[in-house]
Amino acid sequence: MSEAWTFKVINKKNNIIMKKIKILLLMLIPGLGFAQSTTTTTTTTTTGDNTSVPADDKADKKSDNDCSNAYIGFRFMPTLTNMYIKEQNNGNVKASGVLGYGFGAIIGYNFTKNIGVQGEVLYSALAQEFVIGEKKQRLDLSYINIPLLLSLNTNYCKSVNLNFVVGPQIGINTGSKIKSEGGEGTDTIQAVVAVKPADLGIAYGVGVDFKLGSNMHLGLGFRGVYGLLDISDNNNTATTNEYYVLDRAHVKTYSGYVGLSFDF
Repeated sequence: MSEAWTFKVINKKNNIIMKKIKILLLMLIPGLGFAQSTTTTTTTTTTGDNTSVPADDKADKKSDNDCSNAYIGFRFMPTLTNMYIKEQNNGNVKASGVLGYGFGAIIGYNFTKNIGVQGEVLYSALAQEFVIGEKKQRLDLSYINIPLLLSLNTNYCKSVNLNFVVGPQIGINTGSKIKSEGGEGTDTIQAVVAVKPADLGIAYGVGVDFKLGSNMHLGLGFRGVYGLLDISDNNNTATTNEYYVLDRAHVKTYSGYVGLSFDF
């Protein structure tokens, strides 16, 4: 009898355990089904700027930001000259300025839109007038000038560009003369001029460039040159009726310029 009772107890416990297992399975099955039926979708949204830009605006932006690094051109330069003239008694006469001129070719290369180098070959005709005694006289000098300049730009590719240049300049003298007017016969001593074959100076200037089309620029500006060397050459002995009008003379010039340049 004890064995039968023990079997009933065990069977009863087994029934209780099975009921608990069934309840647990009933609780888990809906969760498993929900997990199997649920999917995660990752959506990648690409946002684009659909704003249309007019063709003219695109062309303007390209024109303002894209340009060639190299350029070539030419310039015309009305020029004033300043130097001191010596009298026959060794006094100094400050001459009055006479408008001379210069012209020539330029070539340049921009390392960036803001920094570049520029070389030039310019013919310069310089002149000054002065009066000694009763004679009005005019001194004419001519040079081939070759400046090599550092160029600083706000932005060479923009439609309007401001620039500053500075650098050394070599000048090769190609002629010199004095012409006298009036007072004939009043002075027995004649003024003569003698200059060294070359000069060295510092060129500097500022300007503005206007872009005309895709590869052409109109340039307007100022150019100054300060001579570092004494250009007078008084090695030859003057005759008793002559004297040199230049003595320890340094050439200083002030020019405006207008020119065209072309990118290539």
